[in-house]
Amino acid sequence: MYLSTPVGGISGTPTGDVGIRQSPNSPNVSAKVLIKAPSVNDFGMAESVPAPVEGGREPRRRSRPRGASARRESETDELGRRAVELSRFYGGKIETVPKVPVRSLRDFALWYTPGVAEVSRAIHADPELSFDLTGRWNTIAIVTDGSRVLGLGDMGPEAALPVMEGKALLFRWLGGVDAVPLPIHATAPDAIIDTVERIAPAFGAINLEDIASPKCFGILEELQKRLPIPVWHDDQLGTAAATIAGLLNALTLTHRSVKEIRTVLLGAGAANIATARLLLALGHDPHRLALVDSSGILHAERADVDELSVRNPWKYRLALRTNGAGRTGDLASAVAGADVLLAASTPDPNTITPAHVRSMARGPIVFALANPVPEIWPDIARAAGAAVVATGRSDFPNQVNNSLVFPAVFRGVLDARARSIPDEIVLAAARQLAHHAADLGLSSDHLLPTMEEIEVFPHVAAAVADAAVREGIARRRLSHDEFLHRAETQMGRSRQLVRALQRAHLTPPMPRGGPSARRRSP
Repeated sequence: MYLSTPVGGISGTPTGDVGIRQSPNSPNVSAKVLIKAPSVNDFGMAESVPAPVEGGREPRRRSRPRGASARRESETDELGRRAVELSRFYGGKIETVPKVPVRSLRDFALWYTPGVAEVSRAIHADPELSFDLTGRWNTIAIVTDGSRVLGLGDMGPEAALPVMEGKALLFRWLGGVDAVPLPIHATAPDAIIDTVERIAPAFGAINLEDIASPKCFGILEELQKRLPIPVWHDDQLGTAAATIAGLLNALTLTHRSVKEIRTVLLGAGAANIATARLLLALGHDPHRLALVDSSGILHAERADVDELSVRNPWKYRLALRTNGAGRTGDLASAVAGADVLLAASTPDPNTITPAHVRSMARGPIVFALANPVPEIWPDIARAAGAAVVATGRSDFPNQVNNSLVFPAVFRGVLDARARSIPDEIVLAAARQLAHHAADLGLSSDHLLPTMEEIEVFPHVAAAVADAAVREGIARRRLSHDEFLHRAETQMGRSRQLVRALQRAHLTPPMPRGGPSARRRSP
């Protein structure tokens, strides 16, 4: 089946066939992207599809699994085999089709020459009209060099493409956003920056994806300076926002304050460096915050600190600012007496041990976010005394995943036609996500909404749009209720279109596993 982009503005409903009725005042006349997806349950969510696994982690060979770990590894392997079969069957996840009526060849005089010339003249006179007269208002680019794909490492742009297609599916399904996957043959930061700058006029926002640390930091910062549209690196900002949202509720459950806790971040890659920055923005005492990487606790006197000042200035600045207690050594030294451990590091369940957890403060908070295997299994962490445990996986309670953040953030910045995505917007998304979970009822097994609680996404989008207006970076200034209505309509249309295409038999049903899955080849 397919997920379709909206047909213009926030109105329009699907008809019974391939055509989609468009609002007569809609300015959008560009193509729409249809995204193939599995069957849909009563929540409007795809069935039999694992949640995406992403985040700023550096891969390392895992130890051989045993027992329950072996079973989980076997399930992961089976999902991978099935994904290859279905990718061959469907020939990818997205395709482009017209989004405007074509009743006869005469209509091409409107959509193309000669009518389109007047549209070009209007935009030439006022480039901002590109957001009204084309699909730019709802279209983003997902750009990657393939240098850090999921937990797989440097896979190159071609191997990154299926991940970017999956990302595009999530953007459309959860956020109502048209996303174009763009893996590029460019590895040097300057080359990536130059490429994105050149393609930016076609898009309303840019999502950077799966770019290795530390170059991802400089690329993001430079593009944010150069472009008049939002630029986001999901491995940094999406994962960090989800982590902050989960942590805020974990602190509520354990009666702690962000201004008083002692926190250890295990891993100093894209996700945790962004998380550290957001924690400091929330008022976390930098002296009670420590980062641990493969060389141990990050601090100002570490032997490689001068090298970091050149190779990774983002990590260097945190080395100077954090760890006020002057601790040195490894993770064991860092976590002794700590309230919170946020791990985004090595996908190995022996990375964090029960002894580490037992050494922490009473009833500690442990987030083990590595994918596909967390740094410690949740049941082991709880048995060692953890009061609240979260992972990046959907098959355990408390999944902390950037898929809870990026669709709504982009919906909000596109609806507000924001010029950028500052940290204030990231924190607005995190707070709203946390607030929604709290409204539904917090527990040690329910820190955040799940991807099935789709009602949260429009509210996060509206909070993001509101923040853009407050920060003075919105081209469009609407009320909260207007932003919420736009988000609900845009996001809801995806599920309507999926069902309409199913009823019209335009979507091949998902085949059973086995050889039959290979019959339909592009």
